[in-house]
Amino acid sequence: MRILHVITYFTPHTSGLTIYVERLARGLAREGHTATVLTSQFDPALPREEVVDGVRIVRAPVVARFSKGVIMPSIGHLARKLMATHDVVHLHLPQFDGAGLALHARARGLPVTLTYHCDVLLPPNLLNALAQPVVHGANDLAAWNTDTLVAYTRDYAEHSPFLSRYLKKLEVIPPPVEIEVANAEDKAAFAARYGLEGGPVIGMCARLATEKGVEVLVDALEIVRQTHPTARVLFAGPYQNVLGEGDYARRLQPRFDALGKAWTFTGLLKGRALAAFFASLDTHVLPSLNSTESFGMVQVEAMLCGTPSICSDLPGVRVSVQQTGMGEVTPIGDSAALAAAILRVIGNRARYTRPRAEVEALYSTPRTVADFTVLYQRLMAARPRKS
Repeated sequence: MRILHVITYFTPHTSGLTIYVERLARGLAREGHTATVLTSQFDPALPREEVVDGVRIVRAPVVARFSKGVIMPSIGHLARKLMATHDVVHLHLPQFDGAGLALHARARGLPVTLTYHCDVLLPPNLLNALAQPVVHGANDLAAWNTDTLVAYTRDYAEHSPFLSRYLKKLEVIPPPVEIEVANAEDKAAFAARYGLEGGPVIGMCARLATEKGVEVLVDALEIVRQTHPTARVLFAGPYQNVLGEGDYARRLQPRFDALGKAWTFTGLLKGRALAAFFASLDTHVLPSLNSTESFGMVQVEAMLCGTPSICSDLPGVRVSVQQTGMGEVTPIGDSAALAAAILRVIGNRARYTRPRAEVEALYSTPRTVADFTVLYQRLMAARPRKS
């Protein structure tokens, strides 16, 4: 099969959405399918086209930006050319171009599926107040012209103002989660690098972004340190020059400075370094604030490394904790409740751990690739390609 994925941002931009598509496309390529990603050339230094890990990446030049969105006049032309040589179009929303691309694919008789990764909540101002209905309308137009809509969990879909209107078209496919296994040497080197003697160590893996609720963890850490004065946070992920988050970072910087060595930014971690990060934690925390977080793959990555995760009581986000029992769910934005949960987990960690195999049975890239392969084949059989 030849699958065309369309997404606004792709690697080297890092987010849960880009990691999802990267893993899925790579997994399809490993199974012998053709996987192409059409995306934005958000950084002019990026090549217009390249092949990485068997995945062909085609980038459309960006001529303007609107908040976190981009304007790419050539994306329609590029999509039409690529659709001529592909069997299925897989759109990844949120993206403003999804509606037009779904119409293009439908006109060509191509089957279209759409993964809805999360809601879009634009910052409150007059311009965004005018833009939000346009975004919603574009999403609806895309949904009307796709054969199926995919969500990570039914919990999120039923609570989403968008997805809940299309439950008859809904397919639930767990996201692709993978993490390497850190050996003793990896963990020892990581501990030495970040001075992890003592503890406890609380981890968060995310972008430094408003919706992630980082300030909730800052407040919770101050409470935890009343019981465990040496408790500290390791924050893994992009934290400098994060797109659209400059004001947020500047607002929190005095809080980080006040915590000193109790708050450490590691930057983006990959491979065994990321596995060593998760394996070195007493608990992982995901204190997200709103429906722009629909699952939190980092929670499952932590669980695969034997580390419990504590998350906000958000639809979709709470599912992996509830399914595995590896952690706790706390009220959204409640620092005191988060601190209490951290103290419970680090005080009785064995109660919250499960074998890696149990987690992999629920979440893994091979399972996601297999589920999508079945879906693509069904769509192709139901909508034979026009000559």
